[in-house]
Amino acid sequence: MKVTFMGAGSTVFSKNVLGDTMMCPEFHDVEIALYDIDRDRLEESYLLITAMNKTINENRATVHKYLGVEERKNALRGADFVVNAIQVGLYDPCTIIDFEVPKKYGLRQTIADTLGIGGIFRAMRTIHVMKDFAKDIEEVCPDAWLLNYTNPMAMLSGYMQRYTGVKTVGLCHSVQVCPSAILKGVGMEDKLDGCKTKIAGINHMAWLLEIYDKDGNDLYPEIRRRAKEKNATEKHNDMVRFDYIEKLGYYCTESSEHNAEYNPFYIKAGRDDLIEKFNIPLDEYPRRCVNQIARWKNQKEELMNGGNVQHTRSHEYASRIMEAIMTNTPYKIGGNVINNGCISNLPAQACVEVPCLVDNNGITPTYVGELPLQLAAMNSSNIYPQMLTIEAAHTGKKEYLYQAAMMDPHTGAQLSTDEIVALCNDLIEAHTNAGYPIF
Repeated sequence: MKVTFMGAGSTVFSKNVLGDTMMCPEFHDVEIALYDIDRDRLEESYLLITAMNKTINENRATVHKYLGVEERKNALRGADFVVNAIQVGLYDPCTIIDFEVPKKYGLRQTIADTLGIGGIFRAMRTIHVMKDFAKDIEEVCPDAWLLNYTNPMAMLSGYMQRYTGVKTVGLCHSVQVCPSAILKGVGMEDKLDGCKTKIAGINHMAWLLEIYDKDGNDLYPEIRRRAKEKNATEKHNDMVRFDYIEKLGYYCTESSEHNAEYNPFYIKAGRDDLIEKFNIPLDEYPRRCVNQIARWKNQKEELMNGGNVQHTRSHEYASRIMEAIMTNTPYKIGGNVINNGCISNLPAQACVEVPCLVDNNGITPTYVGELPLQLAAMNSSNIYPQMLTIEAAHTGKKEYLYQAAMMDPHTGAQLSTDEIVALCNDLIEAHTNAGYPIF
């Protein structure tokens, strides 16, 4: 089996996914292809993965590195699985642009990697690159599964699924951590062992529709009571999602700092009282980037540990998907797939996050049925900007890009149509001048 890791300079993540893979008994002799366009980060990941291959796998895997666009086809050739973890434009310059240009229009953001004006432009510049990935995959490894971890998940996965021939599933660990997040958040962690859940919706806004303890008791009534009380009496880091529980009836998969910007409710011009009330960390993603860059040197040394690199299998889906497909050992995931009726009151062409069965037939989405109407409405408010962004990337028409931004709940609530068009034009120019074209 061959696994190609695109964006291998994401060293911590590549360690988790590839370490997980080498820990599968069937994959000790896996061929690993590390691909990146950054020479230094690629070399660091190569040293880490080769060291880990020695310490946990007796050097049974083969590890190769491939640098730059001219080596991309060689990295992909013959792959069974392609893991995508690229970040086009990195923190500097593109994340800075995504935050600073909208600020000139009074538009404030927290993460800007999934939706909002920042998420839309992150999708546009990334799809610009992934179009070339798709051409190469279709040519040199047409049967490979693309396991996409890059955000914005729904837009990138949706584009690949709708407009290329690449077998694609989008993966996000927010599904796995959602039950523990809410149970720990309301002091019910003793109910986590053996609890049963049902989760469906869209990426970063999939809904915890059901949660039962091991004895079949519905935990939601007590969760709702405790969440409302905690929001009323404490300042904490999950206040937006706890407000969802009170107002919408359900918890969702991704964090409050993310969900604060997926709607028109919490970040409003001239309403700093809401920022304070819901403890919303504006500019959170740039702050994380700066801190991560500062930490990287020490983290690199800790990871290498003098070459004694150890690993414990993580909760990431990638290796378990490979295992299920290659050995026909069924496994259930929360996957991002084209809807096609899985959630009956969301658009058929939307990229949704639903339970999927994985085996030697591939990845098969399951039928969910209707979401509660208010949850479908919340998802739809995000889906249509996502679909318009995909159309903008596919057709090259600026009108779709403008319309995506107009329909974005946060952007549309803050700016006029003329301001939105001007903002989009400014972002197109800024990214293009920085070397990361949008079209």
